[in-house]
Parts: sequence; structure tokens; C-alpha cells
Amino acid sequence: DVQLQASGGGLVQAGGSLRLSCAASGFTFDDYSIGWFRQAPGMEREGISCSSPDGSTYYADSLKGRFTISRDNAKNTVYLQMNSLKPEDTAVYYCNYRSWDTTNYWGQGTLVTVSS
Repeated sequence: DVQLQASGGGLVQAGGSLRLSCAASGFTFDDYSIGWFRQAPGMEREGISCSSPDGSTYYADSLKGRFTISRDNAKNTVYLQMNSLKPEDTAVYYCNYRSWDTTNYWGQGTLVTVSS
């Protein structure tokens, strides 16, 4: 079974940092992109970053320079290093994998709260 386990969220003051992890299993991790999404209260879920198997990365424009995505294929894990956090970064963060048949799989989410 496909599983995505997101962790690393918590409460941090504005300007602080957190590193999120997404541990994956149940599929050939090396062959697929893994994305990070977030959903703030009352808002739609938005895609914020993605790590592709060829090493390319994507970031939402608003996050460039503050967030860094990386992957460790040996550990089947994708990380999201978040620096200079702002109160507007407060959200539940989810990792995502889309399989060959376009089925979306989601981790359970990890809550990030940034206090001002």
C-alpha cells in the first residue's frame, strides 16, 4: 500500500525555521515526483513545491528564496526546509504523490503555526 508520512510541523515564531519530512513507501520512490501542498484555514489547498526524479524542483513564486525542497532516495524521503517563516505560512502541510494512473495519494498533513 502507498503511504506518505508527513512530519516536522510545529509552533514557531515569525522568522524561524522548520524542516518538514515526507517518508514514502509502497511505490518506486526514485521514479516519481513528490509535491508539497498546504492548506490555510478557510483557504483552498495550494501546491507550493515539488521535487522531480531528474533533480528539478518547483516553487511557488511567493516562496522562492525561503523554502528549499530536497529528496533522499536512499531513505524514500522528501524534505521541505522552511526559513524566514511568516504568520501567513500557517497551514496544514501535505505531501503528495501522483501515480502512473493519475491517482493522487496524500500524507496525513502536518500543522505549521507561525506566531507573530
